[in-house]
Amino acid sequence: MTSPTRLLFVCLGNICRSPSGENVMRHLLKEENLTEQFVLDSAGTASWHTGKSPDSRMTAAARARGIEMTGRARQVKPEDFAEFDYIFAMDRSNYEDLLEVKDRCDHPGAQLLLFCELCEEHEEEEVPDPYYGGPAGFEKVLDLLADGCGAFLRRWREKDMP
Repeated sequence: MTSPTRLLFVCLGNICRSPSGENVMRHLLKEENLTEQFVLDSAGTASWHTGKSPDSRMTAAARARGIEMTGRARQVKPEDFAEFDYIFAMDRSNYEDLLEVKDRCDHPGAQLLLFCELCEEHEEEEVPDPYYGGPAGFEKVLDLLADGCGAFLRRWREKDMP
């Protein structure tokens, strides 16, 4: 039996985008009966919201799509680069911050990717932070995450991931 593929989704505060990525992926895995083949988590590059549940507006938008939002915010740590196979940064700023965290890891093995590089149906280069916007921003984030997570699963099945 092969070990599960370990995925970490990362944004700034770990209450909107990254927990949504984790839970959108969890939803897709459950639909495809693949939950046992993956370990999922999310984290933030900042510690402002440590211990908090996902944003209530994001939770409502996800619930309307049948996606359960679970988890508690935590800050990314250097060891994550040794413990995960793939780390997905929601935007370039997160990506740059993650490179600094990776430099503090003794044995980094995770592939660090800008999440939107996975998207097939959308042309955005970053997952925008919806925190200070209205409902449309949360919907856009969920659209991008569904696109990228679905594409990742397809590529994973086809063994087309680095």
